[in-house]
Amino acid sequence: MFNIDTYDYNLPKALIAQEPLKERDSSRLMYLRRETGDISEHIFRELPDLLEERDTIVINDTRVIPAKIIGKKPTGGRVEILILNEPIDDKGLRLCLIKSSKRMKGGQRIDLEGEMEAEVEEPLGDGFYKLRFSGNLSIDEFLRSKGLMPIPPYIKRRKEDKRDSLDRERYQTIFAKKDGSIAAPTAGLHFSEYVISKLKSKGIAIYPITLHVGYGTFKPIRCRDIRHYKLPGEYYKIDKRVAEGINERKKKGSRIIAVGTTVVRALESVADKSGKIRHGEGVTELFIYPSYRFKIVDGMITNFHLPRSSLLLLVCAFAGVELIKRAYGLAIEKRYRFYSYGDAMLII
Repeated sequence: MFNIDTYDYNLPKALIAQEPLKERDSSRLMYLRRETGDISEHIFRELPDLLEERDTIVINDTRVIPAKIIGKKPTGGRVEILILNEPIDDKGLRLCLIKSSKRMKGGQRIDLEGEMEAEVEEPLGDGFYKLRFSGNLSIDEFLRSKGLMPIPPYIKRRKEDKRDSLDRERYQTIFAKKDGSIAAPTAGLHFSEYVISKLKSKGIAIYPITLHVGYGTFKPIRCRDIRHYKLPGEYYKIDKRVAEGINERKKKGSRIIAVGTTVVRALESVADKSGKIRHGEGVTELFIYPSYRFKIVDGMITNFHLPRSSLLLLVCAFAGVELIKRAYGLAIEKRYRFYSYGDAMLII
């Protein structure tokens, strides 16, 4: 259960979705019932028909910032930089993830379209670096004008790819409001105005919380025993009105359905043993893996995740390792689309 090898699987590269479907809610939806182990197949726009009138859905209203920039080494080599967090100091120092043909060394400089420059202050391993930025613009100003959507590395894009504009629209949920994420809460990408309208007309309550997705989503689990892994912290905020509404619905027997692993982690981070949540904001380092006992979440909507990832471990903790393995095997057999732009799963 605690060996990371348990959470490995082989996925044909052809099943990694490279772009979104034309309609958000046209993705496939695999429905898993934990109690019986039954699996059925649907289309995402059928979600309202699969839920009960008294259900409560919790969404993440974070917004992805265009945190990826392209630079050049003095040799002319191309460098992709993903800016990961708030400033480390007030002199332009930021934690970044770099994709380059060769490992970069301290002191190396990167030109950013002649408008800014970044210097490698410290290599940290696994592609992580501390970079110091300087120039006529602030980093935030530069990102607004030149930044690209930080789509994951398994979604391939050429330089000046025509799909960049598509990514700006579709690698963002329709309820994204609060800037702060460097990756999309992908379970929310399937929701359309039609689905939201159908849910509300059925009497299903929808509440927003915020969790800004950080670099932990890109960080591989290197340790064999998952109990030794430490998940990087991520900022969350839950308004008082939202917490009160969810608690009241839960008290009346409503099932709490989390849209994505981000919502699961946020809710479980603020829930007490009785299943009551508190409002507020903070940083959660909650790492959910098999053996975890859920306190508030009764169901979840999620995508199909990378092998050996913290996201897959969370889903296995919720549904059980064997059911998830069976579901993933079926998804591969039926040629579901995987990862960020891929298909979805409903687990209750």
